[in-house]
Amino acid sequence: MSPSPSLSIPPCYRSPGILLHAPRTRGPFPFLCSQSRSFSKDQGQTHNCKGLKFIRGKKQLKDLSTWGIGGPCNYFIQVFDQTQLVSAIRFCREHSIRFIVIGKGSNCLFDDVGFDGCVILNRIEFLEKKEPGIYRVGSGFRFNRLGVQCSNEGFTGLEFAGGIPGTVGGATYMNAGANGQETANAIRSVEFVTMDGKFLRFSRTDLVFGYRSSPFQVMEELAAIIAVTFELQHSGSAKRRQHEYMERRRMSQPVGEQTAGSVFRNPLDMGVAAAELIEKAGLKGFRVGGAMVSKMHANFFINCGGATSQDMLHLLAVVKEKVDQKFGVQLKEEIIYIHPEITDVDLNKDG
Repeated sequence: MSPSPSLSIPPCYRSPGILLHAPRTRGPFPFLCSQSRSFSKDQGQTHNCKGLKFIRGKKQLKDLSTWGIGGPCNYFIQVFDQTQLVSAIRFCREHSIRFIVIGKGSNCLFDDVGFDGCVILNRIEFLEKKEPGIYRVGSGFRFNRLGVQCSNEGFTGLEFAGGIPGTVGGATYMNAGANGQETANAIRSVEFVTMDGKFLRFSRTDLVFGYRSSPFQVMEELAAIIAVTFELQHSGSAKRRQHEYMERRRMSQPVGEQTAGSVFRNPLDMGVAAAELIEKAGLKGFRVGGAMVSKMHANFFINCGGATSQDMLHLLAVVKEKVDQKFGVQLKEEIIYIHPEITDVDLNKDG
């Protein structure tokens, strides 16, 4: 195989369900966890802070990503409510530990070397029915589960979500969509926490969304989305429509394979999907090591077994280069590559 083309995918940029923060020189997070001691360097140790258990050196990132790729992270913790989340963030900041907050891990590529920082797994998974059609949902709640439940209960607006393998927070952050629907159209309000510990709530009218974009992607002080309230309309055909979308997905996408969902965004104002460009470039089934372009849907890249992060990065670069050479279109990634050591992160970079 010819040498790898230059790789334009950034080492880290904001992406659905994933926020990465490098250590900052400002004062520490202002409240909650009061302990202030450094982690031990010993691998496999568990460290406690106000009831939170930080696990060092044992958690494999491949177990946190739908691609099934990635080495160990230095620190790992699960949080189940907003108080735990803020405590974990404060502790990382006090000890100058870079951290990422992830949900389902459905849009990320971890490196085989791992991550020299703390991975915070968002398990804020509550669901509250405020009134008919009004759902307040934790950001770690599975988006596909929400879509199925709302549709089964006779409410329209999130039928497409049944096929989205992410979380509510990630879908909101990215403004996920399919089948003519998108997340933003169903949002009533969003609750989030900032890096200085403030809890804020924005109504839908305060937020400007676009194709696969939200204001949270350029919000430098965002620490994490906490909860989202959806407002849906009653529909007698919602359940049937959701079933139709799921059947269409099963017929057209590699369901059951290790993928990260759509790898590239569809080019704007071109009337052509990224998958069509990749297919017309003759790349369906193209393989690098254990990574392969799906033969069923060209915008899905599969871990066929034993794929490394370098396999996947090389495959991404080859596909981008071939599409650019043939059509003059520069594809932009939906996925994010997490470099093992990030020291200077441009959180506003978008490919």
